Amino acid sequence: MMTMTGGNAPLFLYALRTVTEGAASAAYDWIGRGRKEDGDGAAVDAMRAALGQLAIDGVVVIGEGEKDEAPALYTGERIGGASTEDVQLDIAVDPVEGTTYLANGLTNALAVIAVAPRGTMMDPGPAFYMEKLVVPPAARGKIDPTWPVERRLTALAQALNKPIGELTIYVLEKPRHRGLVARIHEAGARVALYPAGDVAGALMAAIPDSGIDALMGTGGTPEGIMSACAVRALGGDFMGRLDPQLPTEQIAVKEAGLDSTRWYALEDIIRSRNVFFCATGITTGLLLEGVERRETHERLHTLMISGASGERQIMSNWRPRTRPGA
Repeated sequence: MMTMTGGNAPLFLYALRTVTEGAASAAYDWIGRGRKEDGDGAAVDAMRAALGQLAIDGVVVIGEGEKDEAPALYTGERIGGASTEDVQLDIAVDPVEGTTYLANGLTNALAVIAVAPRGTMMDPGPAFYMEKLVVPPAARGKIDPTWPVERRLTALAQALNKPIGELTIYVLEKPRHRGLVARIHEAGARVALYPAGDVAGALMAAIPDSGIDALMGTGGTPEGIMSACAVRALGGDFMGRLDPQLPTEQIAVKEAGLDSTRWYALEDIIRSRNVFFCATGITTGLLLEGVERRETHERLHTLMISGASGERQIMSNWRPRTRPGA
């Protein structure tokens, strides 16, 4: 039996690294080819195969969609052996975080997995979008997400002991964020706009002195919950509010009895510190370098975070390429 704590924790994290590296390697062939479904499908197959090799009893809480929509890694799928002696986990996966950007050869595409003990990961139901506020450890518990943007920035500057003018806020470059960007600028702070990379932005915001002081704005709910695992392990703060964007999503969220006015605290989203998070770069971005392929080897760049120890590692792994017929 492999446990998630104690001496086996590094081995468990290593095993998770093989999962995201396999997905990133499979997705590499589809960078810039304009076929996001093919790239995502290749990564899904590789990630599912790697997860099937682990001695775990896992349930996919955040996955590729419902069973009727996704043949593998769908929400509710059981992963690994069914033995009660195996490690019982909630699993959140995104084989390609940023499928459109992978297809277009753009920045910040990642293969991501997060795991937590069974029953500790928030199930967002039909909510696809979430408004988020992510800050580093020094600002944990010091900012109310319901405050106006200007007051949030003032409190952040005080917590980090720097002028507002030196703050840099990560925001996804979306039409819905035009007002947010204007308010950040009016307050005197900088904005780092990226077309993709919700997970990368959240991690950078939680890592002290990364060059990003906070993440604000609305992005994917699945990406938010995966990021929250990493942020909890890093000691930062993550607050989220379900923010449905389309009428169909708004109706589904309401029918599910979910409150889109409530801001969920980090402990509501991830109810355990004993979490593990791995992300491998597919295309080079703000946080990680992308897959680099040579004739005999490929290099993969992976971030690994352990909630059990609070440690984070970034590893470059050169592994032999598998040739057809070899």
